[in-house]
Amino acid sequence: MQNILVTGIEPFEGETINPSWEAARRVHGERIGDASLVARQLPCVIGAVRQALIEAIEETQPQVVLCLGQASGRPDISIERVAINMVDARIPDNAGNQPIDEPVIAGGPAAYFSTLPIKAMLRALRTAGIPASVSQTAGTYNCNAIFYVLAHYIATERPDLRGGFIHVPYLPQIAARHPGAPSLSLEMQAEAIRVMASTALAFPEDIKMGAGAVY
Repeated sequence: MQNILVTGIEPFEGETINPSWEAARRVHGERIGDASLVARQLPCVIGAVRQALIEAIEETQPQVVLCLGQASGRPDISIERVAINMVDARIPDNAGNQPIDEPVIAGGPAAYFSTLPIKAMLRALRTAGIPASVSQTAGTYNCNAIFYVLAHYIATERPDLRGGFIHVPYLPQIAARHPGAPSLSLEMQAEAIRVMASTALAFPEDIKMGAGAVY
């Protein structure tokens, strides 16, 4: 039995729900071929995500890790390409901490690339009718910290593991409190997880496909 670990994040910045966790737990226990989707929630506490994520990985022993996070203002499923070793928090996290210009992991490399087949996932999402893009930045807050911790763990402890980070938009009920903000339904976000998980299993190597950014 294979496991695919899907993580979401607890609510933050005054919200009562986080779409990343709502989507992750919606697919918990589902099967993708011979693999089982296993959801775990991570804290919005920058200093705690390293231990929480590693514990989740060591508990579930996954072959693939899909870490999800909320990105207010983004209109689609944003597959992140690169994690940087920098925390520059715009707002305090849920523990009241606001690190500025600090490394995620002291002494770690400046950056890591995702080990997911991000272009194959992009193509599969668009083919399924799900809005998606490749993003060149996961920010400098909790989401990027999670992504960097995952990538560092893969590089130093589990080179056989494949994983990366995906940002998801608001759910409609959140966007209703932020007029003009884009959103995607919970079912579409859950289906995006299924598509990405299936693609990650099917593509040990990525495809070439133009998805870069001008700025």
